[in-house]
Amino acid sequence: PVTFPEGLTAEEMGKLFAQTGRGAAEAFVAAAKDPAPIRAIDPEADTLEGYLFPDTYHLPRTAGAEDLVQRMVQRFKSVFDEDLQKKARATGLTVRQLMSLAALVEKETARGEERPIVAAVYHNRVRIGMPMQADPTVIYALKRAGRWNGNITRADLQFDSPYNTYRYPGLPPGPIASPGKAAIEAAIAPADVDYLYFVSRNDGSHAFATTLPEHNRNVQK
Repeated sequence: PVTFPEGLTAEEMGKLFAQTGRGAAEAFVAAAKDPAPIRAIDPEADTLEGYLFPDTYHLPRTAGAEDLVQRMVQRFKSVFDEDLQKKARATGLTVRQLMSLAALVEKETARGEERPIVAAVYHNRVRIGMPMQADPTVIYALKRAGRWNGNITRADLQFDSPYNTYRYPGLPPGPIASPGKAAIEAAIAPADVDYLYFVSRNDGSHAFATTLPEHNRNVQK
C-alpha cells in the first residue's frame, strides 16, 4: 500500500511514490501533468493538481506512476459523485473554483470543526470581492518557482505569480493541493457566519473575526 495524506501537491506525492520503489518521482509528476482524465469534470484543468485524491492505495508491484495517477483520479470521481456535483453547482462556483477553495481550506486548518468556518471566510471574501490573501497560495507559488526555503517573508507576499492571492484578486487559478472529502464538503456547505478574517493561535486552532479592528486585536493577542 501507498498512503497520500490530505493537502499534498502532485510534486510532493511524486516523492512519496518514489519511496515505494515503484518508479521515479518525475514519472509521477509527468503523469499528473496530463489533465485529460479530469477534463469532463473540469474543462479548464491544465494539470491534475487538486484531483489526485488523498487516500491509501493498494497496488500490484508491477503498477507504475500512470496506473496510480489514473486510480487516484478515479477515486476523486467516486468521492465527488453526482450528489456532490449537484450541491457544488448550487454554490455558483465552477468546479475549478470550488476545488481551489477546498484546497485553501485543507491547507489552512486540520480541525474538522473549523473547516466550514474557514470555507465561509473565503466564500465571504469572494462574494464581496475582497482579496483572498492566503499564505498557502504564496508558498505554492514559491514552490513552483523553486524559491521556497521553508520561511515566508513580507517580500514574498509581493512575489509575482497568478497563484499569489496577495497580488492577484479572487481565488487562485487552480487548486494548490489535493483536498480531502471533508474540505470539499466544507467548501460546498460553508458555515453560516460573517467572518472575513482568521489568525492562528499557534496550537492548530484559529481566532475568527468579522471586522479588521477585531482581527488586529486577535493578532496582537
